[in-house]
Amino acid sequence: MKISAPKGTRDILPADIAAWQQAERLFASVCTRYGYQEIRIPTFEATELFQRGVGDTTDVVQKEMYTFDDKGNRSMTLRPEGTAGVVRSYLENGMASWPSPVRLWYNITAFRYENVQKGRYREFHQFGCEVFGSEGPVVDAELISLLTLFFKEIGLGQTSLRINSIGCPVCRTAYNEILKDHIRPHLSTMCPTCNDRFEKNPLRIIDCKEKQCQPVTKTAPALLDHLCPDCQTHFDGLCHQLDELGIAYTIDKGIVRGLDYYTRTVFEFVSEHVGTQGTICGGGRYDGLVESIGGPHTPGIGFALGVERLLMELAAQGVATDAAPVPLVYIAGIGERAAAKARQLAYQLRQAGIQAEVDLMNRSLKAQMKYASKTGALFTLVLGDDEISSGTGKLKAMADGHEHPVELDHLVDSLQHLHKTHP
Repeated sequence: MKISAPKGTRDILPADIAAWQQAERLFASVCTRYGYQEIRIPTFEATELFQRGVGDTTDVVQKEMYTFDDKGNRSMTLRPEGTAGVVRSYLENGMASWPSPVRLWYNITAFRYENVQKGRYREFHQFGCEVFGSEGPVVDAELISLLTLFFKEIGLGQTSLRINSIGCPVCRTAYNEILKDHIRPHLSTMCPTCNDRFEKNPLRIIDCKEKQCQPVTKTAPALLDHLCPDCQTHFDGLCHQLDELGIAYTIDKGIVRGLDYYTRTVFEFVSEHVGTQGTICGGGRYDGLVESIGGPHTPGIGFALGVERLLMELAAQGVATDAAPVPLVYIAGIGERAAAKARQLAYQLRQAGIQAEVDLMNRSLKAQMKYASKTGALFTLVLGDDEISSGTGKLKAMADGHEHPVELDHLVDSLQHLHKTHP
């Protein structure tokens, strides 16, 4: 019986891993420059955390969560996103007593049972940031600038920033009635999900992707046009901050995001590359989330960036990413004595930080050289009795076949010098 990876999962193979590591390193670097600290949270949490945090009217909670009972009959769920778990950790570990704002970043896997398509998996990876304690628009702009810098440094172009405000409970309550008055005459023609959300959370109807609902949602009044004075001031402040930083943006009144905890600022970075248009990452404020999970009122904002989507965009735009590393040198040994010497030299090189390989398969010299060529090794060194007795050998540059005499006792220095002068 053949066992395959579960639907919606994938193996990240050695040929691809360098690009992943490059993105991970760069994201960590940018976050560190902004004063963010890494946090690592559990892969699964109590189901109630996501029901209360993400919202029980969202598709994530209603349809997509991987939920199970553990051996103590407690309902557990594989995390479908990172924010709720970080908020739980913020409360449980007393981070409210830390100097504000508390800035955190993470690199996680997440799990959602959804339709599998290009760039979307049931097990996927996210970079994310969360900030607690700052309620003004300055932190909104800073978080957006962090993403802008990350995209610039990794080489991603052809993206646009879209922003909106979905207000606070005060202005949203009034707006919901206006929205319901617009939708009510058309409910009979709309999908069952929209009908279910009509009373529970009408704002989520605007995010519906069903074709039959589009004529209604596209003509709905915009919440941005019905903000309370405080929310309008906050949004105007965000636009001013982005203008000051020189960050281009488009106001998109249709952005509501897919999770219930968002308030005020919501934003997305969207690809403009032909053939791959779609949201690369998104986020926004969640000023009531900490309170909904049992903590004090704490303003917050964050984002999640899909790593699979990011790498797919980089590839589609022809952006060069790191390739899998190749050995600097392959040391071939002829006979047992030479093979032992090859292993000793390789160990010395590895201790010096140099990638080196030796034969582990008892191959002939011809087979060893063929293998060395397949690995992409930049240099080869063949050892026999003569080389061991004289303490010298010849490093062969695989690119042009040029041979460089070396003393075996100074192999580390010779390789480091040759690598600089003969890349």
